[in-house]
Amino acid sequence: MGRDGSIVPADPQGIVKKRAAGSRCWILMDATGQSSVLDADKYAIMHRAQIHARDLRILDPLLSYPSTILGREKAIVLNLEHIKAIITAKEVLLRDPMDDNVVPVVEELRRRLPPANSNLEGQSDGKEIAGQQDIDTGEEDESPFEFQALEVALEAICSYLAAQTTELETAAYPALDELTSKISSRNLDRVRKLKSSMTRLTARVQKVRDELEQLLDDDDDMADLYLSRKLAGASPVSGSGATNWSPASPTIGSKISRASRMSTATFHDENNVEELEMLLEAYFMQIDGTLNKLTTVSGQSPKPVDSGAIFGMNIPYTWNDNHGYVFKWVVIFAGLLSAAIFAIIIFYSRYKGLVGS
Repeated sequence: MGRDGSIVPADPQGIVKKRAAGSRCWILMDATGQSSVLDADKYAIMHRAQIHARDLRILDPLLSYPSTILGREKAIVLNLEHIKAIITAKEVLLRDPMDDNVVPVVEELRRRLPPANSNLEGQSDGKEIAGQQDIDTGEEDESPFEFQALEVALEAICSYLAAQTTELETAAYPALDELTSKISSRNLDRVRKLKSSMTRLTARVQKVRDELEQLLDDDDDMADLYLSRKLAGASPVSGSGATNWSPASPTIGSKISRASRMSTATFHDENNVEELEMLLEAYFMQIDGTLNKLTTVSGQSPKPVDSGAIFGMNIPYTWNDNHGYVFKWVVIFAGLLSAAIFAIIIFYSRYKGLVGS
């Protein structure tokens, strides 16, 4: 979408091959997998997603905001490391789609969401093909669109942080072994850099974990993420008293979650957050495992030290193994020697005093 509000069709190959020139670039993907590249200012994005300026500011790449998942009336504002997105019940807006770390997210969204022509084929071929399509796509396609997009983002960020953790872990253990066998300024500097990188990564992983934990602890916050439920609740009421489901497309209508297939009362129960809770718990366990791995590696690495504090590091010294008795006699001997020298000094001082008098 340019300044005049026009939408530029997306070029999937171009997204992979080149990078966007400015930070105003977004990719819009709807529930049918159709995508368009938008070059929109903040006012156009705010109007389209119906969010406030403070929410959009969280997604500004020039500002340093921690990982956040916010539920708004008609959108989910998602800031997870490099993944900055606005998810609605009908579409997802992803910022900087040409970024190297964001391209896999775009491709995964395109793979997960059904193409627009698949629904038309299903309608033309009858119920048999439509039923076969439900079997092939599996249960994950039954979730509301906003949960499908949220799951792609969570899976991407958890995998990204886990890969970085594995990379650091692979480099850390050999560095620690080399430092244990030989203490040198080179080895110390190498371990110090790894320790700093590990500390920064631990803080990032901890923030994602805390954000998921905070969501899981608050049913109201989780209920705010049920955008399709709120959209259905706002639709006209039929004569029988049941609320009509008004999906953005026929594809969405055929892939409502199990919760939405229950009774109308159950679907509109704002306290029913079991579906989202299971989704968040799965990725909470994954990110918690990553954090535990980082904590384990960090606990085995020494604290950063300078060259004058080498012996303050937690490095084993084999020369003092099973030699506690030697150290005890050294202390006793040093004490006796000190006492003897002190007595000699006192005696000599008194002797000189007597002679002088």
